[in-house]
Amino acid sequence: MHSADERPEGPVNTDGKAQASTGPAPDGFGARVRDALAWRYGSQVIAQIITWGSTLLVVRLLDPSDYGLFAMSQVVLAALAFLNGWGFANSLIQQESIGKRDIGQAFAMLLVLNFGLAAAQILIAPYAALYYSEPLIEDMLHIQALLFLTTPFIALPSALLSRELSFRTQAIANMIAAIAGAITALVMAWYGFGVWALVWAPIVSFAVRAVALTIGAWPLTLPVFDLRGAGAMVSYGGAMTLCQMLWIVQSQSDIFIAGRTFEPYDLGLYAEALFLTLIVTGRFLPPLNEVAFPAYSELHKAGHSLAPYFLRSMRSVAIVTGPIYIGLALTAPEAIATLFGEKWLPMVPIVASLALIMPFRSLEIICTPATNATGRPRIYVYTSLAGAVLFTAGFLVGVEYGAMGLVHAWWVASPLLLAFTLALTLPVVGVTVWEWGKAIWPAIVACAAMAAAVSGLRMILPDWPAPLGLAALAATGAATYAAVIWFGWRGVVHESWAMIRQRPASGPQPGGRMQTTAG
Repeated sequence: MHSADERPEGPVNTDGKAQASTGPAPDGFGARVRDALAWRYGSQVIAQIITWGSTLLVVRLLDPSDYGLFAMSQVVLAALAFLNGWGFANSLIQQESIGKRDIGQAFAMLLVLNFGLAAAQILIAPYAALYYSEPLIEDMLHIQALLFLTTPFIALPSALLSRELSFRTQAIANMIAAIAGAITALVMAWYGFGVWALVWAPIVSFAVRAVALTIGAWPLTLPVFDLRGAGAMVSYGGAMTLCQMLWIVQSQSDIFIAGRTFEPYDLGLYAEALFLTLIVTGRFLPPLNEVAFPAYSELHKAGHSLAPYFLRSMRSVAIVTGPIYIGLALTAPEAIATLFGEKWLPMVPIVASLALIMPFRSLEIICTPATNATGRPRIYVYTSLAGAVLFTAGFLVGVEYGAMGLVHAWWVASPLLLAFTLALTLPVVGVTVWEWGKAIWPAIVACAAMAAAVSGLRMILPDWPAPLGLAALAATGAATYAAVIWFGWRGVVHESWAMIRQRPASGPQPGGRMQTTAG
């Protein structure tokens, strides 16, 4: 039984099921997706280089306890952020057509929700400080309430630009904001402001991004507070809001649970280890999802099958993220000593263990755009609920065994959540388990070969300084991985290169050249 938002679109067979076309995609679709990916993903890479250049300096100036305090405040901020209304803005992307009234209604909901959230955070702040037994948390949360005031002026312009697969303005705004935030963090840390460097940097970054996006999407429609006729927007946005709430439970429950039992120093080690291992899934995959959602939506509305694009996305993400995470797990001691310094070495086992499980996370995250684009947000609700239950239950048990207990909860919950997500997603996009397995098989084999080569080298490697050891291990792993992919699956390399060159690759590629559209 299907709800109203699950009606089949495109050509319909006599049995009432949607018939997905395998013909050419809309004119210019491949080129527009390629351009959107280039701007969105390229800007993310540049922004992260800027941010990480600053972070690697800041982390040497601050203490793990500063990061522990900051992580505590982030739990409260994230717990409220699920109501920030971003889903209402994103509903403008999924809708067939929109007018000024639709845009104005989304703007109004964003303003009301976020100004209310800022006030709510100020009221909650004293109780959060009492819960953590850290008085400084109250002052931090008061200042961080400013983040909500910038959200409407980021979410609405971003949605309007994304709807048209126009990411150039967003890319420029993101890079300018990254520079502003990095400078703020570095200057404040250098002058001894401690944890306040972590508090003010994102506020400055968000504010600059809001101004840049508002100018880029100017003029914005005035807010319309009469919500009559906004049923579809409220329904879709409500589903996304519920998913965001469940995502917050899933992603923040470890810090919330551990915050009362861990010392700030221990919590800081775990939080920073988690931040390091989530860089790819949290920083580089979401931009690809931002492109994938409108791209999948356009294909679905035109009646085209998502299967070939979904499989290419899975294969590409597996090939890129697999060696990064397995490589990090293999070189964690050298990487932490080189990048973070000696005082952060206690987090080496946490980083190495988390990195091993993160490929599961990567493959799970990139499923969402496909199901949302087909008008089935309920699948996202189900997977978000499953994640919230699995991770929270795991953290409640694992917290009794310290930071590694939380890591072991990741080991159990992540594979289970991926299996559940695939069970719901693959039938929707028309992909079998066998086809999915074949898509990621090159990455599995190449990562296994890389692990064997790096482990073998480590056994005979002299006692070099950490930077030299890291360089030797990383070079060996990269060369081994590249060789296996090149000699074992050269067609995958050719397909990727054909996409870059904007030429058709060999093999079935209905509907354009979208090699990687999800993350």
